[in-house]
Formats: sequence, structure tokens, C-alpha cells
Amino acid sequence: MTGTPDNGAQRPRRPRPDQPLRARWDPISDSGRSRSERVERRKRSTLGRFVNTYGWRAYAIPVLAVLTVVLLVMTVRNDGDTAVDKTAATGDDVRNTHVQDETTPIGAPTGQIQEAALPAGALPGGGPFTRKGDEVYRVVRGTGDKLGTAKQVYTYTVEAEKGLSPQDYGGDQAFAKLVDTTLANKKSWIGDGRVSFRRIDTGEPDLRISLTSTDTARELCGYQIKLETSCFYPPDKRVVINEARWVRGAQAFQGDDLTYRQYLINHETGHGIGYEKHQPCKENGALAPIMMQQTFGTANAQIMALDPDMEADRTLVCKPNAWPFPAN
Repeated sequence: MTGTPDNGAQRPRRPRPDQPLRARWDPISDSGRSRSERVERRKRSTLGRFVNTYGWRAYAIPVLAVLTVVLLVMTVRNDGDTAVDKTAATGDDVRNTHVQDETTPIGAPTGQIQEAALPAGALPGGGPFTRKGDEVYRVVRGTGDKLGTAKQVYTYTVEAEKGLSPQDYGGDQAFAKLVDTTLANKKSWIGDGRVSFRRIDTGEPDLRISLTSTDTARELCGYQIKLETSCFYPPDKRVVINEARWVRGAQAFQGDDLTYRQYLINHETGHGIGYEKHQPCKENGALAPIMMQQTFGTANAQIMALDPDMEADRTLVCKPNAWPFPAN
């Protein structure tokens, strides 16, 4: 039976010979899916293409990113912990990195203290020293390599006041050699990796480690105390080493002049690199903190005569100590 074509039905038109074939039915069409399903499917397709393109690297990149963040956090925490430990090791509260900007002597005792009031700080008997020098310094010739591993380097000169008698203190080179070897020791300030030193003999140094007559030392350190003392004088960047103490030492060290001289260098240089505050004895029978005023005694009762505002147990007595890090 024949029938007439249904004009209401549209038959698919075949493309002309010069046109490519086109599929009208997509076996993976998004029709019938919700919008959220279509978005999710496209995301999975994008991730799949990324994985197919980069292979194992697609998984390695996010893992490495996470590890990098973890390492950064650990580094920051470790640096903070290390800083606290190092500060505790010096026995000081806060280090003032701008100490050289100050204008008054640092480390000199305050208050009107007479020698008779502090017998432990009286100058021992011994060899001669110069009371009044020329108030002019000469630089002892000699340079050296960097001492320590820290990036912060303090350059220093070794100087002696003109007018001193070399036979009294052993001469410029002997003084300079002990300064160099003391600062190079791992028990000294380089021991915690925070600072380094380098000796120069020309140009402007960060520190001038200077052997000084008693009258000049009092002029720089102050006249408040009638005892021979040393200090750090910021306007000149001068680590003032009193020649009388260099020659005769201190009673607390019981004649051990070498150890006392090492103490003088480390203590006054400590003021120069920012450790301004003096420290008391903290444990009976322990080594004294390097920033304790051991020139005037190693018992808290003795040094508190110079600093009555110091908060400390007056009954504690320490042993003499020349080093910031004696355990190194």
C-alpha cells in the first residue's frame, strides 16, 4: 500500500557532498542533567586533562607546596626558640644593638661610693701604673681575619693611651695579642653565633679597645666612685681598660691576673656590643655571669653596695669567671 508523505514530520537532511558529516545525537550530552551536575562534571574533566597532561607531576606539585609551607613554619619557630636560648645563655635580659648611639658611659658604677665602703673592690698591691696619661691614643698596628661565623661583624682597633710606660703593662703587642686571642676564643662572645669580630688598624672601627691611665679612665667613666674601674664610652666607641686594673687585677681573682684580664676584655666588650645591664650571682657556688661586676667582688652583698636597686639574693656567692660561654 502506498501512502502520502507526512509533511508535518521533518526528516533529517543529508549533508551535501561538499559538507562534512555531523552527528545530531550526542551520546554524552549534558541534556537532562542539573546545572550542578554539569559543573561538577566539567571540573572532573578539567582535572582529568591536567593529570593526563602532567602525569605524576600533577600529584607532586601540591605535595611540595604543602611541604614548603610546613618547613617555613618550622624555620620561623626554630629561629624564635634559638633567639630565646641564646639570650638566656648570656645571662642578659635585652641586648641593645644601638648602644653606641648613647652619650653616657656604660658599666661605670653609680652613686657616691668611697673605697672604704667596698673593701672587696680595693685595688690590690702590685706593680706600677700610670696615673695620668696624655689623653690621646695610638692605634697598635696589626689586622686579623674574621673571628666567628656570624654575619654581624664588629671591627675593632687595639689602642693604648700615649704617656703609659710599656714596661708597666708589657708593651703594646702583648696587650694586643691578649685582646685578639680572648675574642677569638669560642668561650668568648663569638660562642653563640650572634656576633663576629675583625681587627683593623685603619679606618673607623666599631669598637676601640683601649688601655687607659687611671685619671683618663675616671674622666671617661665618671668620678662617682673612688675605686679604679673600667667602662664603655659610647661617644668614642671606646672600651676603656683601666691600666691599674690590668697591672694589679682584682681581689676576687686571687692573683690570677691572666683570667682577670680576659674577664676585663670580655666584660667591657660586652657593654660595647649592647649588654648594658650588670647581673648578680644567680646560684650559690656557680660561675659568675660575665656581666657581673667581678672587679668589685663575686658575692651579691658586695656588688649591691654599688647598685642598691639591684634585685638579688644577698646571700649568694659565685666563683670568678672570665667568659660569656664558659661551657663551650
